[in-house]
Amino acid sequence: MIVVSDTTAISNLVQINQLELLEKIYRRIIIPKSVHDELLALNSFGIPIQKILKQEWIEIKEVSSGTLLEKFLAELDQGEAEAVVLAIELKADFLLIDEKLGRRIAKENQIPIIGTLGILLKSKELGLIGSVQEQMDALRNIGFWINADLYNKMLNLEKKV
Repeated sequence: MIVVSDTTAISNLVQINQLELLEKIYRRIIIPKSVHDELLALNSFGIPIQKILKQEWIEIKEVSSGTLLEKFLAELDQGEAEAVVLAIELKADFLLIDEKLGRRIAKENQIPIIGTLGILLKSKELGLIGSVQEQMDALRNIGFWINADLYNKMLNLEKKV
């Protein structure tokens, strides 16, 4: 399975100590070089991100289509644009992305998407976490915005798992 990730999901999962969920679910995550570079900002929060990013299940790849990248840079930041391009180039099974615009562009390009909350729900289904609600609350505590409707929808979905 090929899974490409943008910065936000990895950053959020690192900050709530749940990054290993990605390895347990997908075995391998591919990130573009710019996502790697954006994640290095976590060093300023005392998170040993360089060590985390050197794990062998996280692979860093360069995008090859400069033309496609330029097209997406008109609407997305560098990391999001590279993640979308890499997902297209690799024919990814999933693009892990949370930002609304990035998700829309991925869908327009027939890239299956999953976000941080989807990862939490999948983790609950697989018995990897005890509570989606606890993890959503942890995300909210680090500044991840979840509107009330989505929060409640996730709680309802959790009950069905």
